[in-house]
Amino acid sequence: MRERAPVGTLASNVEVTAATVQRGDVIQLGGRACRVQDLFQLGQGAKQILFESGELLTIHTRTRLVAVRMMRRR
Repeated sequence: MRERAPVGTLASNVEVTAATVQRGDVIQLGGRACRVQDLFQLGQGAKQILFESGELLTIHTRTRLVAVRMMRRR
C-alpha cells in the first residue's frame, strides 16, 4: 500500500549528496524506493543513512544519488 502525499505538497526529483540528503527523502536503490529515516555524520564528510526498512547505506562526499523530495506548496 502506498502512502499518499499530503494536500498542498509537490514531489520533485533532486540530486542529493552527503551534504544535502535529508530525512524523508526517497531514494531508489536496486529497484526499491527507500525512505530516509535518520542520518549519522561520519568522518571526512561521509554520512550513514538509515532507511525505514532498517537498512543502512554509507555515502561519501563524492556520492551522487537521485531522490524524490516532498516540498510544500507556497
